[in-house]
Order: sequence, then structure tokens, then C-alpha cells
Amino acid sequence: MPRGELRIYLGAAPGVGKTYAMLEEAHRRAERGTDVVIGLVETHGRKHTAAMIGDLEQVPRRSLTYRGADFTEMDLDAVLDRRPEVAVVDELAHTNVPGSRNGKRWQDVQELLDAGIDVLTTVNVQHLESINDVVTQITGTVQRETVPDEVVRAAEQVELVDMTPEALRRRMAHGNIYRPDKIDAALGNYFRVGNLTALRELALLWLADKVDEQLGHYRSQQGIAETWEARERVVVALTGGPEGETLIRRAARIAARSKGADLLAVHVARSDGLAGADPAQLARQRVLVESLGGTYHQVLGADVPDALLDFARGVNATQLVLGASRRGRFAQILSRGVGVTTIAHSDAIDVHLVTHTEAGRGRPTVALPAALSRRRRLLGFGLAAIGMPLLTLVLTVLPDLTLASDILLFLAGVVAVALVGGLWPALVAALGGTLMINWYFTPPFHTLTIAEPDNLLALVVFVGVALAVSWIVDVAARRTREAARAAADAQTLAAVAGGVLRGGRPLIALLDQLRETFGLRAVSVLELAEDATSRPSRARDEQAWCVVASVGDHAATTPDSGETTVPVDDRITVVLCGRRLEAADRRLVEAFAAQAAVALRQERLAEEAATARPLAAADRMRTALLAAVSHDLRTPLASAKAAVTSLRSPDIDFDEEDRAELLATAEESLDRLARLVANLLDMSRLQAGVLGLTPTTIGLEDAVPLALDELGPPAADVTTDIPADLPAATADPGLLERVLVNIIANALRYSPPGQPPTITASAHAGQVELRVIDTGPGIPEDMWEHVFLPFQRLGDRDNQTGVGLGLALSRGLAEAMGGSLTPETTPGGGLTMVLRLPAVTHSLAEGPQE
Repeated sequence: MPRGELRIYLGAAPGVGKTYAMLEEAHRRAERGTDVVIGLVETHGRKHTAAMIGDLEQVPRRSLTYRGADFTEMDLDAVLDRRPEVAVVDELAHTNVPGSRNGKRWQDVQELLDAGIDVLTTVNVQHLESINDVVTQITGTVQRETVPDEVVRAAEQVELVDMTPEALRRRMAHGNIYRPDKIDAALGNYFRVGNLTALRELALLWLADKVDEQLGHYRSQQGIAETWEARERVVVALTGGPEGETLIRRAARIAARSKGADLLAVHVARSDGLAGADPAQLARQRVLVESLGGTYHQVLGADVPDALLDFARGVNATQLVLGASRRGRFAQILSRGVGVTTIAHSDAIDVHLVTHTEAGRGRPTVALPAALSRRRRLLGFGLAAIGMPLLTLVLTVLPDLTLASDILLFLAGVVAVALVGGLWPALVAALGGTLMINWYFTPPFHTLTIAEPDNLLALVVFVGVALAVSWIVDVAARRTREAARAAADAQTLAAVAGGVLRGGRPLIALLDQLRETFGLRAVSVLELAEDATSRPSRARDEQAWCVVASVGDHAATTPDSGETTVPVDDRITVVLCGRRLEAADRRLVEAFAAQAAVALRQERLAEEAATARPLAAADRMRTALLAAVSHDLRTPLASAKAAVTSLRSPDIDFDEEDRAELLATAEESLDRLARLVANLLDMSRLQAGVLGLTPTTIGLEDAVPLALDELGPPAADVTTDIPADLPAATADPGLLERVLVNIIANALRYSPPGQPPTITASAHAGQVELRVIDTGPGIPEDMWEHVFLPFQRLGDRDNQTGVGLGLALSRGLAEAMGGSLTPETTPGGGLTMVLRLPAVTHSLAEGPQE
């Protein structure tokens, strides 16, 4: 059975017309003869949306009861049984009421698609998982209903329903989105022009990425290699040389000229896997690219221009930035170079050749390391000095050998010397062998004169072959040694990366691995004071340097106190103590030093984030407090004010019964207001860490009755079972009473009529455990932690029963007293809240002995 197709209407905010557009499409398909049914559409009381449903068939909703309240959800089974061609399902990110088959509506939609049913649905950009935190930062409102991005990206069609912020605010002001009593608050909070503009930009950018992904998929399917300039993409080629930073900044400026342009950096590595570029330079340039908002890539290629252009075409690049050639003029005459070759084959890609200070200076001369060890080279010279005369002696004794045979035997000797000692001993052997062949075996003998031209040609060929074989052997040995070195470096890098990933602190793990790898005594990262970067004389002052991190014994505190110094940038320097490193090792250490700078930056960012997290949490708390105060405190105030105003009214003469009822109403409202304010203040103190505690010894048999008295008549039927020998607990009496009042009130609210809560207590493992047991609807185990979040009223949508702080505050107070508050499932159905407090030992309870 073919899978159904998903079409999503994406909006920047509620009210832009997603549901209306979805219903228009449903009507268009129905008019074409398609079997269309409505699985679920939320009109939110909007008359235009409700009218748009028209004569479309609607599948009846399924009714669910949760925590004593009735809800309706889409009847998934009924839609599957009906098997329409197209199902209309509104609000893709909606969380289903507990008791539904799936926790999320998008999971219901997946089942419909799997059944071969096409689905039309809607979603707002704030519900996308990847940008949920960004939306929270912009609007100050936490969106708890989210949908994974891959679900939306997998849709066959995503249509943006767009509206300007001003038009949307006009719709809001005309009452087309929310009820009149919510318009002012919405316009002043979530629906501010700045918020709506930012959300609109997020929706446009997200959809642009989706469209770009579809374009790339289409180009791949159709085999299109030509560049389509649908979006600017600037690729900068890096060689690992010092000019890389200049090229990156130039490319970033080019990309900045086009809104939404991408910046990509690419380094073409040699396909033989041997090191060619400076890894430390590449590491620093990668950090720079990523700090400018770009991405870093590395590809393999034997031909640099071809590999570069293949990458650029693969990412649909529009511009390519190259550095001017560092080669000298003579080298440029012999070969066109990477830049000229790339321009010649770039086709539609614009190529920028950027000059820099290294242009035309030639490539830096690097002393090639010896292919073989010194011992083997000496052994090769010895073999050449002894072997060639010995071979000559043997050949003079052997009879009837031709000159060709002598030359072949000498050639074998030269190859043997090359295999043992490399190029230079082989050259000595070839030169000595040529002289000996000429003197002893080429007529006329015992002279350097050569009579026959054929003999001269044979000697010339011998010298050429000997030199060629010697060179090939030396190059092979050098490549083998470089490959072994590259493999060792790769293993070292892998070990360092693994140590960093496993370490608790990446920087310390990196330094420790570096010290162990190179057998150092200590490694330290030093940072120069900010005011010393522009004053060279200040940089020589020992007081200007600060040890950021170090491992090992007697770590260096200044750059001059270590054997090896590796500068990372103007302020960061890595100092190694214990031994001086070889030149080959230094390149690898420079790469590690660059990674150490990255790790240091990450640690500092993490510290800044940790510092900002409490501030952000406090800011969210203040925002939530203001939102709660806007309604939940207004209700008891209005009730109390109405009662007092009525009592003071001179126009109405109340009898005693009416006066008593009004006074009771005012008192009840003010008590409720006092509890709300106390909860808000205590939660604020908890968040700020300034809640005052006065722990003392208290028995639960004394604390529970006080809490029941506080709750008044509703708690009269609560049954208690507290053993007489229960140990006392350590707690703050006032805070303990607040905790008990909150959790008992919560149990009373959701207990069925005639089945009041039960309170039991016991002692276990040095703790006193008090259980408040109700037989109500209960809470699914996966939702237990949600009930302890501030401003959560799980299953309560009437917004009339408080600010949702009771359980959150109770857990915070319990933990502040050294205890805990956890939920459990009541056997047979319901919820049990378990309060644990430290028990008082007998010696402590009895007090000091005289």
C-alpha cells in the first residue's frame, strides 16, 4: 500500500489563516471528487473558520475524561475505519490527553499516512523543536508542545501562510483571533510587532532551508551539475598557509553583501593521505571560519583544481575565493598553477583571486627529512666502499664474462647499496662502479679511454639506470617513512580526541593526553593580560601572564620558563616542560595547541552559560509570575472587592444572613489571595536561594492536624493513620505545614466524591515517610515530573484554580528542609504523594545528658 502524502500549512503565529487555508484546499479537493473528511479542526471560536467547514464531512470526536474533566480528541480509529482519500487534521504539534493511543497528534498523523491516507495539517513555527528555544528567547513564552523537525521536513508539501505583523494585529484588534477579554493582553505581550516580525523571519528562513533541500534533491535526481544561482554560496579554498585568514575574512565580506548567503571553507588534502599542510594553521583557520558563521570541509584529491571545482559544484556554489599564487615567476611559466586552471574550468562560478602578503614569494623551502636513518646511510657508504672493489676483484678472477654481464652485476651491486643506504651511497657506488668498469673491463684496459662507441653507450645507460633506481628507492623509502609518520600522527590525534571526549574537562584532558603522548613533565596554557597585547614591553613582564590550565609537576608560569613554547594567538600560549621537541613533533603539537584554545573557549562559554542560566530561569519565573498575577490574583481580589462594596452600599439594606454570607465570601477570597501571594513569594525566595529555614524537631502527629485545620471543612473526612511510636522529623514547622496543606489540598481536589484521601506515615532508613493517598484519576508515570514544574495545572484548563505552584513549591520546600517529595501510583488507581523527611535519632531527641 503506498504511503499517504502530507501537506503542511506553516504559520509564523496563531491567527495568520493556516486553518482557513487548509479548509480552502479541502473544499477544492472535494469539488474535484476527492473523498475528504475532517478528522479534527479547532475553530477556537472563530466564526469565519467555523463557517469555512461548510458541508465537509466530520468524523465525530472521541470523548475522554482526565482528572475529573472531560476532553475531546480526534477519533483515530474511526478515521482509519472510514478510510478517506484525504483527512484534515488541525494542529500537528498538539499533545493528546492522557489515555489516547498516541501521546502526540503528529504520531496520529503518521498512522494515517502509513494507512495510505493523505493528510492536510497545520503547525506554527514556534512549535518546531529545533527553534523552540529561540522562540522562547524572543517571546518570553515557553512552548511545551513541539513537533520534531524531521516530521515537517518529510512532508511532500509545506506551504507558508504569511501575514504582515500589522495586518495580524488588526485582525486581533477586530476580535477575529481571541475573545475580547484577551485582546489587550495578547497585543501587549506575544503579539507585539517585534515578536511577530522575528517569528515571521524564522518561518521564512526555515522554509527557505526546506526549499533549498528540495532543490538539491531535484538537482541530484536529474543529474544537474551546472550552478543554479538560487542562493549565494561563497567557497574559500585554504591551503594551510599563512594567507588563509586573509582569504577567509575576504570571503566573509563577500558573503555578507548578500542576505542569507552561506560561507564554506574547503581544504583539498593529498589523496595519498600524507601530510601536506600545516595542521595548526588549518585548525586556527577552521575556528575563524566557524566564528564567522561558516562551515569547514576537507576533501581528498590528486588534482587540486578538479577537486576544488567538484566540491563547489556539489554545494551549488556561486563564488569561489582563491589566494594569489605563492609560486615564483619561473614556476608560473612552467605551469599555470591552481588559480589559472580553476578560472579556466569554473564555468558559471565566479572566481576571485585575492592578493596577499605571501603572493609571489615562492613556497617556503622545507628541508626534506632523510629517508633512512643515519646508521643505514653509514652502512650504505661502507658497502659502497667495500662492495664495489670486492666485486671488481671477483670479476677479474672469473673468466669469459662479457662487458654486458659485468655492467649488469655492477648494476645489481648499486641497487643493493641503494636498498641499504639510500640515494647518496648509491650515487657513490654508481660513480665508483663506472670508473672500475671503464678501467678494468672496457677495452683498452687499465685506461679511461673507451675505444668502442657501443661500450660508451653501455656505460652511459648503466649510470642512468643506476641513478634512476637509486632515486626511486630513496623516494619510496621517504614516502614509507612519511606514511608511517602520518599514521602515527593520526593515531595520536585519535587518542587525544578520545581522551578529550571522555574527560570531564576537555582542556585538562587535552593537556594531559599531550603530556603523556610526548613524555613531557608538564604542560600549561598561559594567557597574556589584555592590556599587554598592545605593549610588547608589558608582555615580557612575568606578572602579565596568567596560568589558565596546567597538568604535571612544576608547570611553567611564563613562556620563558619552559623548553618549548607554542603561541596560539596574540594572548594564548602553550608551554611544554621536560624536553625539547623535534621539528616534526612541533607541527603536531601546534595542532594540539590550536585545539586547546578551542577547548578553552568552550569551557568559558559553558561557564558563561552556567552563569546566565539562573538569570534566565529567574527571568522566566518573573515573566510567569506576571502572567499568573494578571488573572489568578485578580479573581479573589474582584470577589473580595465586590463583597465589601456591597456591604458599604447605602442603597441596599442587607439582613444578618446576607451580611454574614458576604463577609464569608470576602474572607474566603482574601484567604485564597493570601495563600496565592504566600506561594508566589516562597517560590521567588526558593528561586533566589534566600528562603529562611528554622529546622526543629516536630512530630507528624502534631503537624498533620494543623494542616487539616488550615484546609477547613473540606478536609474533615480525610482519614489519618500515624503510628504513636513514629520517630520525630527535622523540619521547619511553618514550611512543613505549607507543604502538607498543598499536597492534601491537591488530593482533595481530585478525589472522587465519597472517597476522601488517606494519610499514612512510617519510618524507613533514617527517614520519616508520610503518604497522602487519593483514588482519583491519577497521573501517567511519564508525566510525573511535569506536575512539579511551576505554573503547570495538568489537565486543568479553566485557569480558575490557582497559578499551578502548589506541587512545585511543595517539592522545593521539602528539598530545602533536606527531604523529598515524589509521586507513586495508588494500587487500584489514583496518585500517592510521598513526603520524606530526616528522622530524629533517639540520642538527638533526648538532648544532652548531664
